Amino acid sequence: MTAIQRFYETFKPEHYDLYFDISRANKIIKGQTKITGTAVQSDIALHQHDLTIQELKVDGQVVDFQVDNDQDAIFFNVVQAGQVTIEVTYSAPLTDNMNGIYPSYYEVNGESKQLVGTQFETYFARQAFPSIDEPEAKATFSTAIRFDEQPGETVIANMPEDHETDGVHYFQKTVKMSTYLVAFVLGDLQSKKTQTKSGVEVGVFSTKAHPIADLDFALDIAKRSIEFYEDYYQTPYPLPHSWQVALPDFSAGAMENWGIVTYREAYLLVDSANTALSVKQVVATVIAHELAHQWFGDLVTMKWWDELWLNESFANMMEFVAIDALEPNWHIWESFNANDVQAALKRDATDGVQPVHVAVNHPAEIDALFDPAIVYAKGARLLVMMRSLIGDDALRQGLKAYFAKMAYGNASGADLWEALGQASGQNIGEVMKTWLEQPGYPVVSAKLVEGHVVLHQEQFNIGKQADTDRLWQIPLNSTDPKAPKLMDTADLDLGSYADILARTNGVFRLNVGNAAHYVIQYDERLLADLLEDFENFDPITQAQFLQDNLLLAEGGRTGYADLLWLLPNLADSSSSLVIDLVYRIVSQIKDFVTPGSEEEQLLKEFVAQLSANQIARLGWQQKDTDSNEDLLIRPTVLAAGVYGEDAAVLAQAHAQFEAVNRQVAQLPADSRSAVLVSEIKNNQGTSNFADFLALYQKSANASLKADLRTALTSSRDSSELQSLVDNFQNAAVIKPQDLRGWFAGVLANSAGQSAAWNWLETQWSWLEERLGGDMEFSSYVTVISRIFHTQERLTEFKTFFTPKINQPGLSREIQMDIDIIASRAAVIKQQADQVVMTLRALVR
Repeated sequence: MTAIQRFYETFKPEHYDLYFDISRANKIIKGQTKITGTAVQSDIALHQHDLTIQELKVDGQVVDFQVDNDQDAIFFNVVQAGQVTIEVTYSAPLTDNMNGIYPSYYEVNGESKQLVGTQFETYFARQAFPSIDEPEAKATFSTAIRFDEQPGETVIANMPEDHETDGVHYFQKTVKMSTYLVAFVLGDLQSKKTQTKSGVEVGVFSTKAHPIADLDFALDIAKRSIEFYEDYYQTPYPLPHSWQVALPDFSAGAMENWGIVTYREAYLLVDSANTALSVKQVVATVIAHELAHQWFGDLVTMKWWDELWLNESFANMMEFVAIDALEPNWHIWESFNANDVQAALKRDATDGVQPVHVAVNHPAEIDALFDPAIVYAKGARLLVMMRSLIGDDALRQGLKAYFAKMAYGNASGADLWEALGQASGQNIGEVMKTWLEQPGYPVVSAKLVEGHVVLHQEQFNIGKQADTDRLWQIPLNSTDPKAPKLMDTADLDLGSYADILARTNGVFRLNVGNAAHYVIQYDERLLADLLEDFENFDPITQAQFLQDNLLLAEGGRTGYADLLWLLPNLADSSSSLVIDLVYRIVSQIKDFVTPGSEEEQLLKEFVAQLSANQIARLGWQQKDTDSNEDLLIRPTVLAAGVYGEDAAVLAQAHAQFEAVNRQVAQLPADSRSAVLVSEIKNNQGTSNFADFLALYQKSANASLKADLRTALTSSRDSSELQSLVDNFQNAAVIKPQDLRGWFAGVLANSAGQSAAWNWLETQWSWLEERLGGDMEFSSYVTVISRIFHTQERLTEFKTFFTPKINQPGLSREIQMDIDIIASRAAVIKQQADQVVMTLRALVR
């Protein structure tokens, strides 16, 4: 594949008339595309991919053309530069790779059915129609669709349907937008609708495999999110409707197509009677994320994919801003700290990681940009940091000016910083440049030197240490009011420690609120003073301390054993954020013990002790007195209790299963996963495994299916796990969209790891053919690096992936993951004895 050519430089489209004739039965699309625009020169090109071109006309005249599949192009000439009309007649396949125009498969009452939907981001519109398939090439679109329509079926698109004539559905012309946002869905749909205060029609659509009540939660969140954004941005939602559509097969989590947002069913539909609060929070933030895009990404779009963060980082931050306003009792920023912040810090500490703003030199690299821990999580954290620097009022004022100036156009980061700089009176662009353009982040060492607190910044790494002289403009956010706002030098003397303590009531800390993207390493004296009052700190401060020191342990700067001593004092916390960090540390300690060993049994006893009081307090069933924090803590501690294998806990789990007469769907959602895992692991010889797998295939409830997958992949029986691996390529059992989760689950299980790894080694070509080109394909490599932690597995990983290291889209991932596994193996070797010794001391 050759380097990227920007076809927008040769032809600037203004309007598309799109006609699709879609046959699900024959899996074929017949299309006609008419494009009006300006040819900059006589020789021009359009994008296409796997289109069979029958005829191409320019201003009504048939012309010769050349298809270049390597460049995804159709090359042809116009008589002269200027206004032209291009008409292309073509056909294309309906494929099963979840890109372009594709079918989704599902069952209703045992009857096989399918929807047809679209996924055009990043560069898959060219699989559906010839176009200038680049973000900057904005145009208006008039879409007409005929399909093998059955009674009761419907078709929806970006804009309302204008009319239907002779089986062809004609839709109103869109506003000016990018090709990757064009979308439609057709098939047998059910829906619920409402209106916002400003008159925008909001709807949620799904197949009829789901109870209609499962649409209610999403409809409420979508309506209120649009109302919130209209107020926050002081910029109206510019379309007449906003449809939210659940697709049975969908490679990404969701996609912000303008006016018709598409989702995985798991990220839109909520069982109204039995869903865990954590699942509701995920669904709500995904909806708020996609609707934030209707302004950030759709109304104003990045000029090119290297500015992807303009879309994703802002939407990721705004989802939390919105849900915090809509559901303040959820304390959703704690979820941000528990998930996004941790993902960003861990990923960004690996040598070779991409910066948030990264150049794109090859088409295959575009999909590699969608690193969720960097462009989404890190980018969002940097914007949270920026928001704390300039304040919410300046942010809102700046965004209003930004949208007013750039509406229906394309922007760069400089445009945003200009608007925010004018609103805040700060040179925010200079501060953010050090964070967006550089990979990684700093560790700030705080030491006492001759009675003074002296700070030093350097890049933090887990594993191979990059020798860089990078500096960041670091918001110190210190408890000391006399400390400077920013640290932009390698070293900084804050002055007398005694004076600082006098000014701060005896507490000296940095990065208060955990809003800035760095970690802190205090020396022994400062650390000892900090720990004196540790149990009285607020949950975010406690969790931040665990977060920073876990990273420092991973990087070999401190020991995991030191963290273990803290956990019993925090295990009874009423904060879900603190509990999340406690068991995140426990999860990493599991790598230090060999499955089936005496050391593993020691760890299980320790975990049983940690979780005992919380399980006794919370129980297995929700109570009217439960707080939202309790609802979030219960699944975590129950899972820990099952891992700990305390006989009383396992008996309680089995009692829950028997209490519902083994009717899995009737188990309470927040204890269901722990009960099912216990049944699979501790009641072998029953029909549970077969029953659970059959229910997984039959159910349309995404949350239930996720719990069943967790349970099935936890089996101790290698033959059962092999049967799962044997179904990895059977879409009737495991949909391709869900395969990565199944693969990771079996790979993480010592009884199934070899089977899963052998499958990947032998079936890599199938995986590339089936899912290659998807923006999440490289994550199959990523999940392996999260699990492998021995020198032997590192050798196998390198042997398999090193020959693929120059493959575009995988190169960076493979190089990073080799370092990640090597680093973890080295740390385990260095610290294992101390970890086990500490466990022996802690277990009663």
